[in-house]
Amino acid sequence: MLKNFRTLSITIVMLLINSIAFTGCKIDTRDNYGLDKDNPVAVEVWHYYNGIQKIQFDKIVEEFNKSVGKDKGIIVEAFNQGSVSEITDKVIDITKKKVGAEKMPDAFMAYPDTAYEIEKLGLLSDFGKYMSENEINKYIDSYINEGKLDTEDKLTIFPLAKSTEILIVNKTDWETFSEETNADISEFNTWEGIANLAKKYYDWTDRKTEAKDDGKTFFGRDAMANYIIIGSQELGEEIFKVTNGKLEVNINEKVMRKLWDNFYVPYINGYYGAYGRFRSDDAKVGNIIALVGSTSGAGYFPDSVITNDDQNYKIESMILPLPKFKDSKVAYMPQQGAGMVMIKSDSRHEYAVTEFLKWFTDSDRNAKFSIAAGYLPVKKEANHSEFIEGKINNNDVLDVPKKSQEAVLEAIDQERTYKFYASKAFNGADEARDILEKSMLEKAKIDREKVKSLLKKGISREEAIKSFNTDDNFNNWLEDLRKSINAVT
Repeated sequence: MLKNFRTLSITIVMLLINSIAFTGCKIDTRDNYGLDKDNPVAVEVWHYYNGIQKIQFDKIVEEFNKSVGKDKGIIVEAFNQGSVSEITDKVIDITKKKVGAEKMPDAFMAYPDTAYEIEKLGLLSDFGKYMSENEINKYIDSYINEGKLDTEDKLTIFPLAKSTEILIVNKTDWETFSEETNADISEFNTWEGIANLAKKYYDWTDRKTEAKDDGKTFFGRDAMANYIIIGSQELGEEIFKVTNGKLEVNINEKVMRKLWDNFYVPYINGYYGAYGRFRSDDAKVGNIIALVGSTSGAGYFPDSVITNDDQNYKIESMILPLPKFKDSKVAYMPQQGAGMVMIKSDSRHEYAVTEFLKWFTDSDRNAKFSIAAGYLPVKKEANHSEFIEGKINNNDVLDVPKKSQEAVLEAIDQERTYKFYASKAFNGADEARDILEKSMLEKAKIDREKVKSLLKKGISREEAIKSFNTDDNFNNWLEDLRKSINAVT
């Protein structure tokens, strides 16, 4: 009987061991947080990608779901929800339980300022919980630092793909202008040089018309806030300085005057302009021949120019570095592009989101997406010209406009001599940036129309400009700017 008991005991122990071994992957969740390919978890992701970016992102999501996601038990459902601000508004509506509000996504795209607002509500989780230090160190340091929102212990924003600014020129019309006037391409290097080129171009085109003071606009730029923020930084004064969560606003008069003289003054003269929604729209109809814009927008620069009689002619484009100020000791380039934030839920969903994003930012995969979308890859390994050129030469990025490829390569090359500057997150950051976006540009537009009105009345160009290019006009604008910024920060 004792022998039978021992035999039974051994049998029971062996059954228990086999049972634990068989179900171990479901009991021990230290490595996969409960993921089960036979019972997959679905995670919903909101993004703002459209056009070629959306097409590429959708392909990547589909690839993940059919491969790694299938094997690990993760299904990613990705939806475009409009702009970043529209995504944020929808998330806020959900938190307020507004009637008709959608279900909260597991993750959504956000800029640092919007992520900061959501983080204050205590809704965002930490990607760092599901990543090793070695994994995090593979990403570009400034991208990770931006995602920490001025903290050291929490990675709130996961970098997906970044963009910056470059200069794009209608090479065809530039060469004609340059040949006839001896305009020097090196003047594109600085803001002062571009102002000189713009004046020369206006005068050159004015001589070609019968009407007096009817020259053509040379230059325009998107994202005026970048011009002011980056320009101030280059000239030694950071506008929004955040230390330990505390904001210091520094609007320096001397620096602002430099910015004013190199944008407002050329603008009221007719040398600079902004007419359509984006400056690429202005280039398409020949209103400008040079612009500063995002690398992600390079693909929209036109291949032809539509003339007034609805005819068009083919043009080539030329990608150049972002201009800097002559007096700057260090050149800066804006660090742009929203990352992904993750809503607090359970470890199974959070881990699933993180696994997808780590897979998405694999160097090869992320580089292909980035080149196609005009973005910069987020890992150190992929952020080199040789790496990107390898993808291009191997035909890994078919059907991608040459302009987008050149923009990414130029931006990566800029990194060798420029420093990234990422806008800080603070209370009122979104409103403050909006003020910088509109303040100088709208003032310039209004005063340009007044100048044109004076010219029509027979007042000389010199006198018309002189009545607006005054210390009082600048000081009044500066005072209004300071009051507006102080009111929202």
